[in-house]
Amino acid sequence: MKLLHPTYFPNVRTFSYIIHHPVCWEVEDNYQKQTFRNRTYIATDRGKHILSIPIVHVGKDSGRQKYKDVALDNSYPWQRQHWRTLETAYRTSPFFEFYEDDIKPLYINSFERLMDFNLKSIETIFDCLQLEMPKATSDTFEESPKNKTDLRFLVNAKVKNQLKLEPYVQVFGDRNGFIPNLSILDLLFNMGPNTVAYLNNDFLLETNG
Repeated sequence: MKLLHPTYFPNVRTFSYIIHHPVCWEVEDNYQKQTFRNRTYIATDRGKHILSIPIVHVGKDSGRQKYKDVALDNSYPWQRQHWRTLETAYRTSPFFEFYEDDIKPLYINSFERLMDFNLKSIETIFDCLQLEMPKATSDTFEESPKNKTDLRFLVNAKVKNQLKLEPYVQVFGDRNGFIPNLSILDLLFNMGPNTVAYLNNDFLLETNG
């Protein structure tokens, strides 16, 4: 079983692990900045673009905060902004309209906690792909997990990925070239039902770099 963090629309590499192996979601860890917990990358006309979810930061006196307790900063209309950015980036992609009604509710409905939103975003992708969402979650935090393969490092946005990805057609690929390992949304909107077949390719063997 693979131990993974639920992140904001996981990248292609991470999502491949999720659909190919039994997964246990890490829900007992402390929140850390500069990770994919609250960010994902998409492709726009200007190239690689970050979507970052604002969160409510606790004071230093409060100490570390559990990831599952991190609240969304909904005083800022981030959902509306993210959805408009996705529309602008992918409206002309082959399958945006096909999945639009599935994805859009995430940017309309209210969410209180970052982890709840992330788990729902992953579940939504599984529904789009007609696959079953992994439900197992961790009971306690383990520095060195027993009986699980620790893939929690994939949450680190600073980890360099040395991937041998097969390029697929992206909306702005003609001007930006192929941008690998973006959010699973990029693959879904461009490849549609062929997303699962693409993820079945044996291209995610590298784990460090």
